Amino acid sequence: MTEQLTINKVTTISGEVVVPGDKSISHRAVMFGALAEGTTSITGFLPGADCLSTINCFQRMGIQIEQNEDKVTVIGKGWFGLEEPDQKLDVGNSGTTIRLMSGILATQPFHCVIEGDESIAKRPMRRVVGPLKEMGARIDGRKSGEFTPLAIRGGDLIGINYVSPVASAQVKSAILLAGLQANGTTSVEEPSISRDHTERMLQAFGVEIKREGKKVTVTGGQRLTATDISVPGDISSAAFLIAAVMILPGSRLVIKNVGINPTRTGIIDVVKAMGGIIELRNERIVNEEPVADIYVEYTALKGTVLEGDLIPRLIDEIPVIAVMASQAEGQTIIRDAKELRVKETDRIATVVNQLGKFGAKVIPTDDGMIIEGNQRLHGAEIDSMGDHRIGMAMAIAGLIAEGQTVINQADAIRVSFPGFAELLHSICK
Repeated sequence: MTEQLTINKVTTISGEVVVPGDKSISHRAVMFGALAEGTTSITGFLPGADCLSTINCFQRMGIQIEQNEDKVTVIGKGWFGLEEPDQKLDVGNSGTTIRLMSGILATQPFHCVIEGDESIAKRPMRRVVGPLKEMGARIDGRKSGEFTPLAIRGGDLIGINYVSPVASAQVKSAILLAGLQANGTTSVEEPSISRDHTERMLQAFGVEIKREGKKVTVTGGQRLTATDISVPGDISSAAFLIAAVMILPGSRLVIKNVGINPTRTGIIDVVKAMGGIIELRNERIVNEEPVADIYVEYTALKGTVLEGDLIPRLIDEIPVIAVMASQAEGQTIIRDAKELRVKETDRIATVVNQLGKFGAKVIPTDDGMIIEGNQRLHGAEIDSMGDHRIGMAMAIAGLIAEGQTVINQADAIRVSFPGFAELLHSICK
């Protein structure tokens, strides 16, 4: 039985909050801690379903991991301390887990099979499998490795210089991780710079990485040394609260201890481009990652055009940006976002469909959407389609909709934002 979330219209929101830990950083902290020599202590870990899938997979490969809410201890065994699992590794709904782990498993001298849920079974894997095969990994799966389950037998890799057709942190990370145990050097060049959490955290674990513009290079044979990781709040989660402030007159909010990695701060640029008030306070560096407190205050927004290199920096925030744009003056156009079609759902089609149930006019395009502004929304029955970001984006829309909004499959929200409904309720007036 899936959960329902009921949202009623509110007047304003205000307060000071902390959002759950960054999902991308939580995944990597567990993975790199498992591969490192020594004990890694993680604080601020996101205990969402996706990150718990990563813990489960590494436990099945013989790594001792203790988790108590947002505190995790990983007893690393070094790169080749992983053991061949005696059953399939199940990544659940986590694309990060399966793609990054594929790069790691490509280096291991054993055989394993990875699979996930129905959503993972539809997501493209060849973008990772292809370059790993070029490096010498033996990988097979449905349609020659295009879809899960994937069977991997790794070891004896050769470094490659890979020019990626897509800006994808998951693709880049998988290749770089494989490259750390390949003969020679491995480089990945992207059309635009994707999230660089992997590069930053590998440096925190003692790995040498070279960056040149859109190209990242590693040398094989490197070891990881255990370190303590403090995970900042996830800016992708903070984005939902930022959007809520921007559509509710009189609202203001401080979101404490948020990661502001420049490859992730597209939402901040969008708010500024639309005329919103948003400030970074108390900026600092933690584990190679920039962190700050975010202050945001309601402002009447204006429509804008989002395209080009900005898109990879806000790809996960587009569903809630669409909600924000529906309340702006004029039209907002989103281009170059075809990557949305291969997320947990086809997020272009899903946003158009679900936001349309509120009465909003959103026109789909091949690589994005056109959102009309100044729209009055009415309550609706919504389906998250099992996509956490769709569920939360529609909940934010429900805050300004006349009448009651019911979101089905709301349990999907726990993937990245456990406690979302409770936190939202605490700041609504």
